[in-house]
Amino acid sequence: MTPPKLVIFDCDGVLVDSEPTTLTLLRDEFEYYGLPLTAAEVDRDYIGVAMADIAVKARANGATLPEDWVVSIYSKMFERLRKGVPLIAGIEAALDALDAAGIPYAVGSNGPMAKMDITLGAHPALLERLKGRIFSAHDCKAGKPDPELFLKAAAFMNVAPDACVVVDDSVAGATAGVRAGMRTLGFDTQGDGAHLTAVGAEHLSHMDDLPARIGL
Repeated sequence: MTPPKLVIFDCDGVLVDSEPTTLTLLRDEFEYYGLPLTAAEVDRDYIGVAMADIAVKARANGATLPEDWVVSIYSKMFERLRKGVPLIAGIEAALDALDAAGIPYAVGSNGPMAKMDITLGAHPALLERLKGRIFSAHDCKAGKPDPELFLKAAAFMNVAPDACVVVDDSVAGATAGVRAGMRTLGFDTQGDGAHLTAVGAEHLSHMDDLPARIGL
């Protein structure tokens, strides 16, 4: 197997374990505004999608979200995230392996830069490794599942899409990676990744396995 020339990581749920905070907050908000859902339903249908798109979908499903909800939810989310989020197990060793092999990496997230400043900023050594290679869908015309974000990262790093590997834990992100023409690893530590393989990704269950999966 020929190793990739670039690995593009999602942020939430792939680099930092911030998704439980987001999931709980969204579930509580939806219930407050008339859309009671289980945590599993929120995870399946809303996590990994740009917040503006989440608002559109939730309203279509019956939530009476106020007009300023996106601004409000980010304010609440940032307050909670500032309490700290752990790193995903094995991510530092995976990045070490990429560094040792001379393979660059980047971040492509649907979240805003302000959010990543908080979550990645809680881990200064990680943030330093990623400096200058963090891309947000808020700077694109559309977020995942549109492939623009990943294609933008690849172009910036001067790497052809078919020489890239994407690591993402959401259906939207996995779809974006596949649409970009990139080998896509669907990161799921809790199950068999069936929701990710259904859109064309390969299941990755632990970051410790990443180096071998990409030919290192």
